[in-house]
Amino acid sequence: MEKEPINIVCIFGAGFMGTQIGLQCASYGHTTWIVGHSEKSLEQASQSITQELEARVKKQQITEDEMKSVLNRIHLTQDMKEGTSSADLVIEAVPERLSLKREVFAQLDRICPSHTILATNSSSIRISAIEDVTRRPDKVLNTHFYPPVWERPMVELMRGTKTSDETIERVHEFACNIGLTPLIVRKESKGFIFNRVWRTIKKECLHLVDDGVASYEDVDRAWMIFTGMKIGPFGLMDLVGLDVVRDIEMEYYRESDDKSDYPPGLLLDKIEKGELGVKTGKGFYTYPNPAFQQPSWLKCRKE
Repeated sequence: MEKEPINIVCIFGAGFMGTQIGLQCASYGHTTWIVGHSEKSLEQASQSITQELEARVKKQQITEDEMKSVLNRIHLTQDMKEGTSSADLVIEAVPERLSLKREVFAQLDRICPSHTILATNSSSIRISAIEDVTRRPDKVLNTHFYPPVWERPMVELMRGTKTSDETIERVHEFACNIGLTPLIVRKESKGFIFNRVWRTIKKECLHLVDDGVASYEDVDRAWMIFTGMKIGPFGLMDLVGLDVVRDIEMEYYRESDDKSDYPPGLLLDKIEKGELGVKTGKGFYTYPNPAFQQPSWLKCRKE
C-alpha cells in the first residue's frame, strides 16, 4: 500500500530554528503553518523570513514571483488549533526543557488529527522521554535540523520505543522532498550523531577558556585555520544562542550528575548579562559584523 505523502506542515515554535524549518518547508512547495506564543515572536519570524527571501532574490537564486509564492504558503498564527487542524506533520521547536516539551506534546496529541505525525527538533532530548504523554507513540520521532537549514541540509531522524517503520519512512521521504539529507540514528543516542561530536568539542572549548588556558578568539582561530571553516566553535555557539547551549548542557548534567558537565561560569556570565549571541546582537562576538568575519582575523598580529 502506497504511503500518504506529507503535504501540510506545522512548526510549533516561531523562534530561530522554527522559522528556518518553516521557510525550508515552504520553499519546497509545502503549505506551512508556524505557531508562535506571541505577536512579537510572529512578527520577528515574518521579518526573518522576508529578509532571507529578499537576500535570495538579490543573489538571483529566486525570482520575485517565487518569493511571493513562498510567502503565500506560509501562515503565521498564535492559535494552536488553527495551525494544526490539517497538519500531516507537526515539528515542535520550543526551548530545550523536557517539562515544556512534554506539555506541548500532550496538547498536540489532544488537538491534532489522528494521522498527524508529531516530531521534536530537540538537540538533546530523546523522544522516548516524551512519547508517553501521547496516545500515538507509533507516530512520534526526533527530527533534528541544523542551522542555517539551507546551508547545512541534513536532518537526523531518531525513533522512540514504539515509532513505526512507516513513520520513519514517511518523514525520510519528506526530508528528501525539502532538499535535506536524512540521517538515520539506528539506536537511541543522546546528541544523535553530529551533536555527540559537537558537544565534546563545545564542552572542551568552553572549559579551555573558563580555565584560563586560551582566549575564545584564539580557540576559534585554531579551529578555523585547521578546518578551513569560516566560523569557530564560539561563533557557532553565538549562532545557536548561548541560552540554548546552556539548556542543552543542563540536560547532560541532569542525566550524568557529573560536575564537569555543568555549564561553566564563562557561559553563565554571558547569559546573566543578556548576551545570548546573534539574536541579541552580542554574545562572544558583536553582531551583525563579528570580528571573525574580518579579512585580518586569521592573519599574524603583533602583540
